[in-house]
Amino acid sequence: MARIIDVIEWPDQGPNEIVRRVPEQGSGDIRLGSQVIVRGAQVAVFYRDGKALDVFTEGRHTLTTANLPLLSNLIGLATNDRTPFPAEVYFVTTKEFVDMKWGTPAEITVPDAVLGMVQLRAFGTYSMQIKDPQRFVNQVVGVQGIYTTTQIQDYLRGILVSELATVLGATMKTRSLLDLAALQADLGAAMQAKAADDFEALGIALRKVYVVSIQPGEETAKAIATRSAMGAVGATYTQYQAGQAMREAARNEGGGGAGIGAGLGAGIGIGQAMADAIRQGMAQPQQPQQPPSAPPSKAQIEQALVNLDLRFANGEISEATYKQLRENLERALASAS
Repeated sequence: MARIIDVIEWPDQGPNEIVRRVPEQGSGDIRLGSQVIVRGAQVAVFYRDGKALDVFTEGRHTLTTANLPLLSNLIGLATNDRTPFPAEVYFVTTKEFVDMKWGTPAEITVPDAVLGMVQLRAFGTYSMQIKDPQRFVNQVVGVQGIYTTTQIQDYLRGILVSELATVLGATMKTRSLLDLAALQADLGAAMQAKAADDFEALGIALRKVYVVSIQPGEETAKAIATRSAMGAVGATYTQYQAGQAMREAARNEGGGGAGIGAGLGAGIGIGQAMADAIRQGMAQPQQPQQPPSAPPSKAQIEQALVNLDLRFANGEISEATYKQLRENLERALASAS
């Protein structure tokens, strides 16, 4: 048999509790004339047979048919108005929950105006507040005795991460990950605007969204490091790629001097070598072979020296290989016109 409840309250609200049901399980027999005590930042929603009877705000309330008018249609009342009736009361906190966490569970891929496509992860915080207690109980809580922020944070995080992908996709069509640190406040505001309706559908007001950190994925971090290295030595992407080719050739230790020579050729004449190959491939069989390409110019050799220094600074070639290649390049530079 249900216990008759004469005083209905939620005095020991925990820091992460959103809803407390009285009683926690089943229905309680509540008398007309009972006291309902609603503390600050709380509201109490009465339910019977799955229907909301009324919502009580802060203060002390005595239950009567005046403040629960639907009761007269739901139960037969005795003349002394003390007949117990089965009902449940959901206390809902209206305080603002701050410093709630969100973050991407995995890397997301978005376009980048400078780097092409990038993979990144993002983290931040948000604050929320129950705006419509009755809707929140109906849509989210159900019949649970206690409901906390832990139980809903995964769902809310999913909404925010989904909107993050949309906002970043639109923003980075004209911007780059390299600029995002200055845009974090704007990104948070855009996420808030996008996710507000989804939160409101649950009876929740999304008060603020903050983007605390945006971190590139492993491959994107390598691309950023490459760009930084290019800027440090004033090399273009084509020059940087030529240096990469020289590095790969220099790693061919089995080729001995041939490997070093290939590295030298890749470093100072890769563009010319490709042009020669295309020209020879397009030549008709009866045509005479094209004359060999001219020796590398002084400017080309100087650029090769820059690329070589870059490879060695990044730890991509050994010191012995570096010394041998530099010696060859310096000799070529001395004899160049």
